[in-house]
Amino acid sequence: MLRKISSIILLFLLVPITAIYAQNVSLKKISFRQLQERIETTSVDSILVINFWATWCKPCIEEMPVLEEIPTMYKGTAVKVLLVSLDFTDQIEQKLIPFIQKNGIVNEVVVLDESNPNDWIPKVDLQWSGAIPACLFQYKTMSLFHEGKVTTTTIQSSMNQLMP
Repeated sequence: MLRKISSIILLFLLVPITAIYAQNVSLKKISFRQLQERIETTSVDSILVINFWATWCKPCIEEMPVLEEIPTMYKGTAVKVLLVSLDFTDQIEQKLIPFIQKNGIVNEVVVLDESNPNDWIPKVDLQWSGAIPACLFQYKTMSLFHEGKVTTTTIQSSMNQLMP
């Protein structure tokens, strides 16, 4: 009887872990032009938080839990988070998808498929050096840019400035 109860408890503990690792992840590669179109259409009725990151960037990984909390922190507010991966496109299967699965990332992730960062970085923000992580907060025609790791305080400050 005790063995049966132990087996059932173990099953309940493993199911959520298995679900996270079995998470079906399909990633879309997008051009910067497609990203711009997405920003323009989404930020009309929602605050859009666009985070530029990569799996090989330690500060990017460290800030991921804070970014994942944004929808919960602003429940009832029209806010969307878009994680724009700058991982190399040949590393999607080996590095990016396993990272998303292992960490249970629920915010949308896209892969920016551009070969020359100097073409698109100044279009995000003229002051951006190109270092990641970097975060763009956009609502209608208002935008705020933050270069470096975001914290809960950074997010709250930016969101408060943009909230209608």
